[in-house]
Amino acid sequence: MVITSLDLDKPGKQQGFLQVPYSHNLGGWANVMIPITIVSGGKGPTVLALGGNHGDEYQGQIAIMKLARELGPGMVKGRVILIPSLNFPAARAATRLSPVDGMNMNRAFPGDAEGHVTSQIAHYLRTVLFPISDVVIDIHSGGRSMEFVPCAHMHLVSDREQRAKMFAAMLAWGTEFCFIYADIAGTGLLPVEAENQGKLVVTTELGGGECIPASVHRIAQSGLRNVLTHVGALKGREKVRKAPPIITKATNREDYILAPESGIFEVCVDLGTKVKKGQIVGYIHHLERPDRAPEEIITQSAGYLITMRAPCLTQQGDCVAVIARRVSESEVLHA
Repeated sequence: MVITSLDLDKPGKQQGFLQVPYSHNLGGWANVMIPITIVSGGKGPTVLALGGNHGDEYQGQIAIMKLARELGPGMVKGRVILIPSLNFPAARAATRLSPVDGMNMNRAFPGDAEGHVTSQIAHYLRTVLFPISDVVIDIHSGGRSMEFVPCAHMHLVSDREQRAKMFAAMLAWGTEFCFIYADIAGTGLLPVEAENQGKLVVTTELGGGECIPASVHRIAQSGLRNVLTHVGALKGREKVRKAPPIITKATNREDYILAPESGIFEVCVDLGTKVKKGQIVGYIHHLERPDRAPEEIITQSAGYLITMRAPCLTQQGDCVAVIARRVSESEVLHA
């Protein structure tokens, strides 16, 4: 159902749209138009770079838009496919979920060719764009729900060669922290689908919120370019971070702290701070009963506060903090 006027195999630079059929009350023959840029410059890998998997995450959208304007065939070795706002309806609405079907793009795989808009996009990625790609870059931030220490991150895939390549590409982003993470909120993730197809997958969590500092934009934009250079898709020399990164890992469920009650969340340690097991890292204050002592948010493991909830108003069951312990390169590559 998804079509494009672009020729995926044509050399040079092309800019156009992925067109996804979508009928609504004021448009019987309407389509969702997702901007896409393809730059091909000869022999080399195919890299698919995606922003806007969630519409309220802007760092990747801006970085990829800027790259799409600036790249020319003479700068590329191979083929770079750039989609700045993958979940385009969500990007226009500045929401995590698509307003046209209520779906989470990052929980939509394997997709359905004749399903909802989000499901059609997922199916197109799985059956068309992933198979022709060697590298898949999926740029995230915490959006409006979470605030992260800016970090490149990855899953511990079972294939050791694939894992080693992903680890090296994660380091190439140049973030101070790198994060090995697990999925506690369901299946159908975009990175997992790409990983299962054997791709070198690079993902990030670059801060969060509506107000993004210039320093985070710089990390998003320089990191994207450096990873493209690292994998051999851009001409030039890869930049190597002077100080070794802090490699962290949160793969146990207790590393992800959920709010035991609803209320107003107060964090009491800074992001990136090293914490002990059993340490108080925040409180839930009771709106209806300000006379009650707040609920303590206590760590179940030791490590670094890698992310925290961004909106203070919190519902029971919301993730309010993630604690990631420091690990060595050997622990990541040989675990």
